[in-house]
Amino acid sequence: MAKPSDLTRPPDLTHERRTGPFRTQRPIYRDLLPPCNDTCPAGENIQAWLDAAQAGRFEEAWRILTRDNPMPAVHGRVCYHPCEDACNRRYLDQPVSIHAVERFLGDLALESGWTFEPAPPSGKRVLVIGAGPSGLSAAYHLARLGHEVEIHEAGPVAGGMMHFGIPAYRLPRDILEGEVARIAAMGVTMVFDHKVEDLLAEQEAGGFDAMFVAVGAHLSRRTEIPARDAGGILDAVSFLRGVDAGAPPQIGRRVAVYGGGNTAMDAARTAKRLGATEALIIYRRDREHMPAHDFEAQDALEEGVKIHWLRTIKAIDRTRFTVERMEIGPDGRPRATGEFETLEADSLILALGQESDTAFMRGIPGVEFQDDGTVLVSESMMTGYPGLFAGGDMVPAERTVTAAVGHGKKAARHIDAWLRGGVYERPAKNPLAGYEKLHVWYSTDAPQQAQAQLEAESRAESFEEVVKGLSETEARYESRRCLSCGNCYECDGCYGACPESAIVKLGRGKGYEVKDALCTGCAVCYEQCPCHAIEMIPEAETAQDKVTVLVR
Repeated sequence: MAKPSDLTRPPDLTHERRTGPFRTQRPIYRDLLPPCNDTCPAGENIQAWLDAAQAGRFEEAWRILTRDNPMPAVHGRVCYHPCEDACNRRYLDQPVSIHAVERFLGDLALESGWTFEPAPPSGKRVLVIGAGPSGLSAAYHLARLGHEVEIHEAGPVAGGMMHFGIPAYRLPRDILEGEVARIAAMGVTMVFDHKVEDLLAEQEAGGFDAMFVAVGAHLSRRTEIPARDAGGILDAVSFLRGVDAGAPPQIGRRVAVYGGGNTAMDAARTAKRLGATEALIIYRRDREHMPAHDFEAQDALEEGVKIHWLRTIKAIDRTRFTVERMEIGPDGRPRATGEFETLEADSLILALGQESDTAFMRGIPGVEFQDDGTVLVSESMMTGYPGLFAGGDMVPAERTVTAAVGHGKKAARHIDAWLRGGVYERPAKNPLAGYEKLHVWYSTDAPQQAQAQLEAESRAESFEEVVKGLSETEARYESRRCLSCGNCYECDGCYGACPESAIVKLGRGKGYEVKDALCTGCAVCYEQCPCHAIEMIPEAETAQDKVTVLVR
């Protein structure tokens, strides 16, 4: 009698993912979420506008971008581009220079005079307090939704800290003013030199149906430093504001800046441009733990700014500063060493952070505050007072221009829903397209297109913009470096690879479809798709999952 092991088993025709008698899986086209889109604080559809830009459809790219962010020329200069930190291209060579392409589109829009489309009026009025990035963003999105918007701003011009806190060598004022003017042209009314003291009275007097408050953080934090006869002590915000207004304070030849954030770097670089022969930054932690971005410190060092790491000011006697050396302890925090040294400076600029002036909201019923004075808001950006929303630096969140613009957009959507008697529900996010999902079989030699800069030796001689923009050729090149993570860009790879001719092209911009009767489930289309726009699902899943991909 033959043993089972002696019998020749029939061939298994289904164990390999090739043509066989039974299909156990089949491909479907799905959109995933690119990491750049996921990390953008303003919620831009970055991959979509990069796709249009690489094809030279620049106005289309700009319009896709401005659905989420009305000021791309500003953001292309001042955003710290966390999208690039998440870009999957960094695993191949360098991330796509997203902010540089965004700046190109923003500048081109200003040069070309592109404007926003008007919306049918809703009959609702919204009051916005503060014409900074968050207030401008909210006003823009509310206007696009058809609401009448009026901004009340305590300062003489729009822009908030973009105007008074970011030096002109980083953000030229004509660029900021051009993008603000485009928002105003939508019918947004801006009332300047109008500080709000009684918010509810303002609402009643203007007949506003809802309010959004975004007053920013314009008050400098103070610190107690023993001083027998202190020289000139300024706060960084007032210093930068005075420079912007054309009335810079007297700072002397030697200037010290106390702090380690981006504002401290800006203050020191500005002091050099005002003629200071020596500008030094004093900061209690090391470079690795400073709040400023590393490239900000590098730019300052290149311009001749000196940085004294691990130092804290203990006393001031006229122009002499007694500082104590610090060291980083095992917990990663600075601690005193008991060692002291003396530094000389004619003036001291304090750059220890900013706070919001929210005192005018203290008496409003239902409004709650944190210990640091920031206003508590719900997920919808609404305070405890119905119809009163808040955002930007005055709420607990990251304090950047892009985060503030994201707050304005989010608040506008919730305000719109509230005015219409509903609730805004954000669409569910698609799964993230991490680098591990991609099938990048080869990569081209395509390093990042560097933006030209003024020579370091001459930068500190004027307030001329330091970083230059991309040309059209450079912008298209940089856009083409995008891997289109998680979304089909019609490369025809699946169409050409299918051994059964089961992939059907539906026409430009319409993607592909799988002919169910011809597909064997071999997964060749899936394995070659460089951006993971195809997934294999078990045959048992319902036919309703079969979809046609649409290129955005």
